[in-house]
Amino acid sequence: MEVGLNKIMEQKQVQIKIGDNELKGVYANLMRVTHTKEEFVLDFANIISPEEGGIVTARVITSPSHLKRIIKTLTENMKRYEEKFGKVEETKGPETKIGFQP
Repeated sequence: MEVGLNKIMEQKQVQIKIGDNELKGVYANLMRVTHTKEEFVLDFANIISPEEGGIVTARVITSPSHLKRIIKTLTENMKRYEEKFGKVEETKGPETKIGFQP
């Protein structure tokens, strides 16, 4: 019975609406991750400079299991991107510490 239900779910299309503000997107050049046992919080921020600071442009809160699926999907997409456009070199992060420090 479960196999039949999975087949039906695969065939069903989900319609997703997107508002004008979300459609524009937001820029982020920093991401901070925090978590509890139940959820992960991903804060995306636009940092202008260490002196001027920045602003959080988006916050995504999700479950640990969904975050694993996000990571898997991003990994697969980066692999396809690099196969098409070439290897992406990781840039060096900022030398100045941003945010709360221990």
